[in-house]
Amino acid sequence: MVEGFCSSGFANVRDAFERNFTERGEIGASLAIYRDGKLVVDLWGGVADTETSKPWSEDTMVAAFSATKGLSALCIHILIDRGLVSLDAPVCQYWPAFGQSGKEAITVGMVLAHQAGLPVFHDPLPDAGLTDWPMVITRLEHETPFWEPGTQSGYHAVTIGYVLGEIVRRITGKTIGRFLREEVAQPLDADIWIGLPATQHDRVATTYFDEPNPQSPFFQKIVDDPSSLACLLVMNSGNDHNATSVNSYQRRLAENPAAGGIMTAKGLARTYAPLALDGSIDGIRLVRPARLPDMRTVRSACGIDPVLNVATTFTYGFSKSWGDRRIGEGEFVVIGEHAFGTPGAGGSIGFADPEARLSFGYVMNKVGPGIGLNTRGQSLIDAAYRSLGYTDSDAGFWVR
Repeated sequence: MVEGFCSSGFANVRDAFERNFTERGEIGASLAIYRDGKLVVDLWGGVADTETSKPWSEDTMVAAFSATKGLSALCIHILIDRGLVSLDAPVCQYWPAFGQSGKEAITVGMVLAHQAGLPVFHDPLPDAGLTDWPMVITRLEHETPFWEPGTQSGYHAVTIGYVLGEIVRRITGKTIGRFLREEVAQPLDADIWIGLPATQHDRVATTYFDEPNPQSPFFQKIVDDPSSLACLLVMNSGNDHNATSVNSYQRRLAENPAAGGIMTAKGLARTYAPLALDGSIDGIRLVRPARLPDMRTVRSACGIDPVLNVATTFTYGFSKSWGDRRIGEGEFVVIGEHAFGTPGAGGSIGFADPEARLSFGYVMNKVGPGIGLNTRGQSLIDAAYRSLGYTDSDAGFWVR
C-alpha cells in the first residue's frame, strides 16, 4: 500500500505513515521531508479516488487548503527581498482603491500577521464567488475592518490570500499563480500550483470530507453564536468548503491564494527546503538570509483567536505551533520551537525548521474534522522530530 523511501534514521516516520492507513482511516496521502537540503523521506500510498480505486502515485496532487497561504506569503517575501514591497507600507500604496472604508492605515505587515481587521467578509459571497477574482477584489475594496487594524490578531482564512495576490498583481503585472510558477515552482522543480491548468487535472486526487468534530471550539462557536466571526467565515465564503466545490473543475482552475493550492507533498517540502537553510538550495536562491527572521519570528499572538476560537500565533505570513492537542482532533498544530509554516484545514501542512534544517510536506485527500492538524498529520511530525532526538514540551512545541 505504501511506496517510496525513507533514509536511515527515519524508519519510525514510515511506520507512522503506514499506521495512518491501517489504524487511522487514511484514504490517500503523500509525505516528504528534506534535511540539510536532501530528500530523506518520500512516501505515498492509498487511493486517489475511492470509486475507481485509482492508486495514489508518486505525482498525485491534491487540494491542500490553507497550506496554500505559506506559498502566497513567500511570494510577498520575495518581493520584499527585491525592494519592491515594504512591510511597513500601507497596502493602498500599491493598491490605491484598497485605501477606503477605514483601511487606509492597513500595512502589508498587518495583513501578513493577521492583524488587518478583515478576517471575514461582512456579507455572503455568491456560491463559487472565490473563483471570481475581480468580484472578490471589489468586495475587499469596500470592506470595513472588524477592529482597528494593528490592534489585535485573528485568523484571516480567506481574505489574506486575495489581498496578497492583488499586491503581487499590482507590482509585477502577473497573477500570484503565475508569479509562484515562474519564481518558485519552476526554478525548484516543485509541483505546487495556485490555479491548476486543465492539462494537469487528471493528476488530482478526489477530496473527501470527514464529519465535523462537535467538541471543536470552532464548531461550537458556529453553533452557539450565528453572529460570530467563525460563523461569518462559514456562511460568507461562497460555499467553498465542501466536496462538491473542492472537486469542481472551476475551483481547480481558479486562483485562490488563501486556500486553493493544489500540490504534491514533495513539491511542498521542496518549497520550504530553502527556508530551512539560508534561503537557497542547489544553487537556487529564493530570498537572502536577512529575510528569514521575519518569516520565523512571532509578530502576533492571541490566547483565543476571535475566528478559530483557539490560541494562535503568527509570524509575517506563517503560523507557529498553536492550539492544544488535548482539545481533540483538528484543533492544534505542534511543530518545532523555531519552525514556521501553514497548516490546511483537515490536516495538510508544509513547514520549515531552521534549527533542525528540516522541511516537511504532507497532503492527503481525507479532510479530517477541525481547522488544524489531526492525528494522521501530527503523528508524522511527531515521528520526524523524535527521529532527530527532539522532545515534546509542555509549551506545545518540539524542542531539542
